[in-house]
Amino acid sequence: MAYPFDSARQQWDEGERRVRALPAAERGRQERMIAVLIDELRRRLGSRFTVQELADLYGSGVDWASDIAWRSGAATDAATTVDAAFARYAREAADYAGGRLR
Repeated sequence: MAYPFDSARQQWDEGERRVRALPAAERGRQERMIAVLIDELRRRLGSRFTVQELADLYGSGVDWASDIAWRSGAATDAATTVDAAFARYAREAADYAGGRLR
């Protein structure tokens, strides 16, 4: 069953907003953790994917991503880190252009 992209996107955007609201020192640490998660997303989905594939991965459970975030030293809650990583990786989707589906 497909996970609704619009629902996922709302969660991802909220994670991105929370990261941007962090103090600079903490935000830098979060940025490093987000980069680690984006590398893992790239490993799992490859460089060519759709936003629906990304949403489906998110909907299937992100415990693996939360574990990576905690092990990597996420400064805030792991959910924020995970959501921000998904938000950023969505921008690389084949069918995503400027914040909307193509």
